Amino acid sequence: MLGIVLAGGEGKRLMPLTADRAKPAVPFGGAYRLVDFVLSNLVNASYKRICVLTQYKSHSLDRHITTTWRMSGILGDYITAVPAQQRLGPRWYTGSADAIFQSLNLVYDEKPDYVVVFGADHVYRMDPRDMVEQHLATGAGVTVAGIRMAREGASSFGVIEQSPNDTKVLAFHEKPADPPAVPGSPDQAFVSMGNYVFTTDVLIEALRIDAADETSLHDMGGNILPMLTEQGLTHVYDFDNNHVPGETDRDKGYWRDVGTLDSYYEAHMDLVSVHPIFNLYNRHWPILSDAPSLPPAKFVEGGNAHESMIGLGSIVAGGHVRNSVVSFDVQVREGSYVEGAVLLPGSRIGRNAVVRNAILDKNVIVPDGATIGVDLNVDRERFTVSPGGIVAIGKGTIL
Repeated sequence: MLGIVLAGGEGKRLMPLTADRAKPAVPFGGAYRLVDFVLSNLVNASYKRICVLTQYKSHSLDRHITTTWRMSGILGDYITAVPAQQRLGPRWYTGSADAIFQSLNLVYDEKPDYVVVFGADHVYRMDPRDMVEQHLATGAGVTVAGIRMAREGASSFGVIEQSPNDTKVLAFHEKPADPPAVPGSPDQAFVSMGNYVFTTDVLIEALRIDAADETSLHDMGGNILPMLTEQGLTHVYDFDNNHVPGETDRDKGYWRDVGTLDSYYEAHMDLVSVHPIFNLYNRHWPILSDAPSLPPAKFVEGGNAHESMIGLGSIVAGGHVRNSVVSFDVQVREGSYVEGAVLLPGSRIGRNAVVRNAILDKNVIVPDGATIGVDLNVDRERFTVSPGGIVAIGKGTIL
């Protein structure tokens, strides 16, 4: 089994967080990068030969994979970042399918019977072994993971039209205006999670046909899946059937596409309740990363935090933090209020400052007495404000 992780996304809707890094490299949850979720799912399932295809501003992503995800070479295991190499000519990847097509040497070298192709920028837990077992049992050419969601919110995704009698896919619709309903559930649609299991020969042939089509966008969801569906080779795996060790009834089936500032913010807020919708503390299926060598968080001079997560090396010195995710190496000074915020590593909040409903990228410095998220009209003149009213401040900004 070979794992391919598609991690070349630019993530324009996450600006300014993606101004200096690829979307899968965006920090999340106080201690992780987005790519850590898919890699943890694969490694926890004992799939340990993984190629991560990168392209857009990939330095921090490449470095994170190289320094954090070191497998045992003596056992033949590896997780390696593979940048666009222009093997087929002087051009970069033109789509997710083209990324795999230009990297088929990885498949030829490994000679797997099956290839797992997963996206790199979602927050979730999944045991992919059950999906692979279904793929083998049905004899599918490709199996796509699907998750149920309300039809009114499904138009932003690839939508799967399933046979009412089995797991076979009748049609695959890319961002349809009127998403087809799940059989028996008229208010729900099956949305593609961007995770696929391919029989290797089927994948290679589909990529070759697509590469020769000059009208194609060379996209996995937009071109490869519809092609294989027309051939009757596509089946769907219902994410509701997936079981992860240590899951709770509350966080079972959790999956978030964090492609916008609002969804990225909301996914963080899912972490901080007493009984979180997504539980990072499941030790039976851990989300893995490489914690920095920093001392524990410290609270001094009356500093406090409620319904929040505070990272290693952070100091709350007389400040007040509520309903927030504070990454490592953050400082919150005397008299300041941080509420409903996501503070990425190295942020500094000065004395008597107010930060509300905001995302601060790495090394943002908020001076004494400054306010963020108090007057959105003022904030819009200086920063990015999402449709949901979340203020986002780019990396290294000094107010």
